[in-house]
This record gives sequence, structure tokens and C-alpha cells, in this order.
Amino acid sequence: MAQWDEKSVAAELLACEAERRDREPFTDEWPELDVDTGYRIQDANLQVRLARGEKLVGVKLGLTSEAKQKRMGVYAPFVAWLTDAMLLEAGKPVPQDKLIHPRIEPEIIFIMKDRLEGPGVTRESAMAAVDKVSGGFEIIDSRYKNFRFRAGDVVADNASSGAWVNGSEWKDIADVDVAAEKVEVYSDGELQHTGVGTDVQGHPGEALALAANDLARRGLAIEAGWIVLTGGTTDAVFAPRGSKTEVKFSTLGSLSIDGGE
Repeated sequence: MAQWDEKSVAAELLACEAERRDREPFTDEWPELDVDTGYRIQDANLQVRLARGEKLVGVKLGLTSEAKQKRMGVYAPFVAWLTDAMLLEAGKPVPQDKLIHPRIEPEIIFIMKDRLEGPGVTRESAMAAVDKVSGGFEIIDSRYKNFRFRAGDVVADNASSGAWVNGSEWKDIADVDVAAEKVEVYSDGELQHTGVGTDVQGHPGEALALAANDLARRGLAIEAGWIVLTGGTTDAVFAPRGSKTEVKFSTLGSLSIDGGE
């Protein structure tokens, strides 16, 4: 049995990502890998990403919807990092050569107007710090086989980060009722999931507040100009080669992506 620690888990996760290799969760062998340990590993790997030239551009939330929590068997949301290397240009196919088993989930995405620092951030104060909103999607991936993990595993793995795509237009936050925003997810023309903004922690602003307050525990904040992915509005769909996924929002537009050849 391997003897894991923070340094070796961090290195193994980056190696799995680089080699497109999945593995069993570390908690099978190291049950002490809890959420706080996972965040230290996540932060250590962010420093590696920055050292190799990536830029920190925001945060994402994972497991904010009941549908995702039930599927994963992990009943708490988490925060993770976004770098510029994770942004996929609209119209590009799923980067199959970089991912292991990509899935797509719709996201309500914010651009921040003001710095948001916890603790004590509420939905109201969080939303007051938002500038623009867009409908997009995240292409999640996991370094764990069959997306099987415990809370510490997934936090260490940067909350199953892969790539994300912004919508084609950004609207002023005052012009959109994000709680009422509806979304439909289609795979190869067939409707798979429907959701609404309230499926994200009751309101996407609650997810934003949660992120700010969680980061405050680590002495961090959400910075002005950052992108925030508030979490999947529905469960995710697989995006294999040859597939086509469409995400249709009620007011934030529609976008699609091919699975590649």
C-alpha cells in the first residue's frame, strides 16, 4: 500500500492530468485526506500551474446542485481554481487529447465588479459585487476512475476541473433574474436534463457567497474582474468523441460543442 502525503498526492494528480490517466481515490489508502488537506493540495498545485505560466482568472464551485451531489455521493459544495489555460474558445471541440472522461454541465457564470471578501458575505452582498452574467458550461473531468471519490479526493483534484466555455454575450446582472433562469441540456438532439437557477444552492448568489466565505477561511478573497462558475445547474452529460452537446438558457442564449472526432 502506498504511503501518501500532501506532496505525493499533489504530484500524482498533476501526473495523472498530464498523462490522461485515472486512478482509484487516494482515500482508499489514505483516509486522513480530508477537505482541509485537499485544499492545501489544491493550493499547492495552483502554485505549480502559475509557475509554468498559467494565470489565475477566477474560481469555480463544484457540487452545488442536489442532482450532482446525489450522483457523486458527496453532499457539500466546494471551491476550486480557474486558470486561463482552462478556458476553451467557443466553437472549439471538446479537447479529448487533454481530458480523460469529459462531462458537460451548464453554468451560470459571473464576472466580478468588486472584490468580495468573507467572512459574513450574504447573497445580497455577493450579488452587489457582480458586474456581468453569462450562460456557459463547464467540461468537468476527473483523475479518479468512474468519478468515484470522497470529499477530500475531489477537493484535492481541483473539484474535477477540466475546461469551461463562456456564453457569446454578457448581460448586466441587474437585467437578469438568475434564480429564475432556466436551462435545457441536449445530447445528440435528445433532451437529457432541465434545471433552473434555484437548483444552485437555492440561488446562484448563495453559491457565490459560499465561495467567498470558504476562501476567507484560507485568508483569500474573490477579486474584481474574476470569473466565477457558480456550479452545475443540472447533472452532467458525457461528451465522448462524435457527440454533440447543446445547452439552451431561457434568456442567456444557447451554445453547443462537438465531442470531436
